[in-house]
Amino acid sequence: MSRLLLAFDCSGPSCSAALARDGAILAHRFEARPRGQAERLLPMLGEVLGEAGLGYADLAALAVTLGPGSFTGLRIGLATARALALAAGLPIVGRSTFEVLAAAAAPERAEAENLLVAIDSQRGDLFVQVFPRQGAPEPPFAADPAAAARRAGRSGAPLLLAGSGALRLGEALDALGENCRIGQAVLPDAATLAILAAEAPLPALGSPPPRAVYLRPPDTTAAAAGP
Repeated sequence: MSRLLLAFDCSGPSCSAALARDGAILAHRFEARPRGQAERLLPMLGEVLGEAGLGYADLAALAVTLGPGSFTGLRIGLATARALALAAGLPIVGRSTFEVLAAAAAPERAEAENLLVAIDSQRGDLFVQVFPRQGAPEPPFAADPAAAARRAGRSGAPLLLAGSGALRLGEALDALGENCRIGQAVLPDAATLAILAAEAPLPALGSPPPRAVYLRPPDTTAAAAGP
């Protein structure tokens, strides 16, 4: 049966939306947008639906990135997904930002290369996940670039790097003499998410919504006590 899916991402310094039928992209928007995602996301969703002449009632599911990434962006994306799912009676398919970036980088990957996805946390460290050429992805972790390079480069295999933290991780790997190169996939895109989600089984209606992937607690500042 044909599956129409609306995917969106605002987990990093961008905002994107894509409408796909059975993995084929029907409409797509992508904007570099470090701020203002909350104001832009819903109009963007309306634009991709309008371009295809479709509405929320035509959808089979929603898809959203789960992080890691910007705490604000993740909250916006997940809150929007939950509200739309509740209003339209739709299931939500979630995929990690690591998975989306890894899928985007896959066409560049040489047969012998391990893939490292590195996301800049904007707080000095990197969020990293290793996708070996053979076997399952390793558990993601957060570390400064030097520590991440020591951990991620230990296999001795040539490395392909993707994500917003790829340049910083690449510099640290170069300092260790590792054989690495930086690919083109930098920011997650809802078009890639839509293709990934099209291959996934749909959660049952009424299932708990997917949860954000956080690798460290948010930076918060305590409010001053009132008088």
